[in-house]
Amino acid sequence: MATGRTHRPATRSRGIPEATVARLPLYLRALTTLSERSVPTVSSEELAAAAGVNSAKLRKDFSYLGSYGTRGVGYDVEYLVYQISRELGLTQDWPVVIVGIGNLGAALAGYGGFASRGFRVAALIDADPAMTGKPVAGIPVQHSDDLEKIIAEDGVSIGVIATPAGVAQAVCDRLVAAGVTSILNFAPTVLSVPDGVDVRKVDLSIELQILAFHEQRKAGEESGEEAAPQVAAPAAPPVATRTTAEGGRKGPDGDVPAVMPA
Repeated sequence: MATGRTHRPATRSRGIPEATVARLPLYLRALTTLSERSVPTVSSEELAAAAGVNSAKLRKDFSYLGSYGTRGVGYDVEYLVYQISRELGLTQDWPVVIVGIGNLGAALAGYGGFASRGFRVAALIDADPAMTGKPVAGIPVQHSDDLEKIIAEDGVSIGVIATPAGVAQAVCDRLVAAGVTSILNFAPTVLSVPDGVDVRKVDLSIELQILAFHEQRKAGEESGEEAAPQVAAPAAPPVATRTTAEGGRKGPDGDVPAVMPA
């Protein structure tokens, strides 16, 4: 079976836009649900509704895959599952290491969605010696001293960081130096990586803060509160100026440049 290090997804070489790539997993999730219900075909409108996008955008996205469906019939569900899985690189084995086996890391280790979508948790890694050898989700935790060796032996190209923010960059640097080229970051910090390394950030606290913003707005609307009316500030009296030879203006305090500095 091919490993993540021997093959890269074809999406970039085929010129598929990043926005389309970001929607492909949404389509795949909806299609997988249809497949599990033994639904043979689906219209663009039905699939778009299930994925939470509009049908015109869906048809445009699928055109990048060379899939246009059949008029009056729709899209073949099983074929689309295969086609999108292939484009996303999910028809092969992707070994993944998870670094930081606290509550979040342990939960990720036990997430069944990895294996069903082509991702194999090759190793769980933690810096705490007390965690070494402890099984989590049936996988023994290994010490961070062995990080580079583990990555080399398992051909890992995807790393998941679930450490505290203070050590996340150091962990990231070690992963990249060892050959990892894609990182999923759950640490609440921004990582700096060289060109050629992809980082996807998942910050649960930020998502909750955004939801809190919307909840506050909804609560205000339900209580009938309205925004305070804007009161225009009185206009400043005009200042006599004259144009200078350099294109600026002459004011009471001297020359004013034509473009004010920021």
